[in-house]
Amino acid sequence: MQSFPSEVLKGIREHLEEEKKRVLARINELSVQDPFSDPERTNDNAASDAEASEESSHDRFAALIAQLKQQLSDIEAALSRVTRGTYGFCSKCGEMIDTDRLSILPTAILCLSCEKKKAK
Repeated sequence: MQSFPSEVLKGIREHLEEEKKRVLARINELSVQDPFSDPERTNDNAASDAEASEESSHDRFAALIAQLKQQLSDIEAALSRVTRGTYGFCSKCGEMIDTDRLSILPTAILCLSCEKKKAK
């Protein structure tokens, strides 16, 4: 099984590590901004329209954080594949994933052919 050269994998690992840091920072940033993160929130006697606005904002923050956590999980899985030497190979058919696809989506686990089959 042919693999990426070690220098290429080093660059991929560095890119994924930087992306991981960026995603973690964004999760922390959003967590602090979430209106429900304020422990004093439960003690205030806000009007019902303010409460509804806070709840709506919380839902939006929670959805963004969930999306970022999924992205973080994908990055960590890609880093694990780099370590194991399986990065860049389709988890379905075992063929190498096209480098153009990996440059666009470095966390890809399926080649384009298997991705298309999955979408059907």
